[in-house]
Amino acid sequence: MLNAPSPSLAIQVKNVALSYPKKRSFHSKGVEKFWALKEISFDIPEGTILGIVGENGAGKSTLLSLLAGILKPDQGSVLHQKGLRTTLLSLQAGFSPHLTGRDNIRISGLLLGMSKTQVEERMEAMVSLADIGPFIDQPLRTYSTGMKARLGFATAYHTDADVMLLDEVFAVGDLDFSNKAQALMEKKINDDKTVVMVSHGEYLLKQLCENLVWIKDGVIAAHGPTQDVWEAYQHGK
Repeated sequence: MLNAPSPSLAIQVKNVALSYPKKRSFHSKGVEKFWALKEISFDIPEGTILGIVGENGAGKSTLLSLLAGILKPDQGSVLHQKGLRTTLLSLQAGFSPHLTGRDNIRISGLLLGMSKTQVEERMEAMVSLADIGPFIDQPLRTYSTGMKARLGFATAYHTDADVMLLDEVFAVGDLDFSNKAQALMEKKINDDKTVVMVSHGEYLLKQLCENLVWIKDGVIAAHGPTQDVWEAYQHGK
């Protein structure tokens, strides 16, 4: 079996399927499965930006976890180009309500692939970007939803990787900070990165993505140029 895609590809997804155990009724026998994804195949060339769209619960975040290597498929394969660093950026990864903002940055940064040294070196930059004032040294349980989102984005933004998997990282609370976050990420992902992004934002997807994959009920409903797939998605939801 091949363990890497062709040299021009960052990731190759081949006939992937993934299931979860399903709650059984009293009279059922054996283990029932819910297939979150079925027969998923597509290529991600290096240096491209791919968008993933679909309704809530369609399997988008599950697919990102497969691309990141967090989950393993029941069937098929996800092949990564050797030497490329892949990071899943998901806001508030590893956050604990009982720890301060700084300590949450430390834990989340490690989960996102930074070393302890990198986290400490970038700490003040992350604190500055979050811009939550003295709350940075207070427990997360005292934060508003917007403040948590700011802290999550500030941590995610300072993670460095060759392949960036973005799970709704632009949903960061108030409009001013959301616009700031989008501008920062646009700059970052246009720096010859390979990017796969889950988003519901039409403008963002059309502005940044060359192609889209539409996931519906765990399967690919459409895959191709952004405008074509977006129109199909809007008419087929």
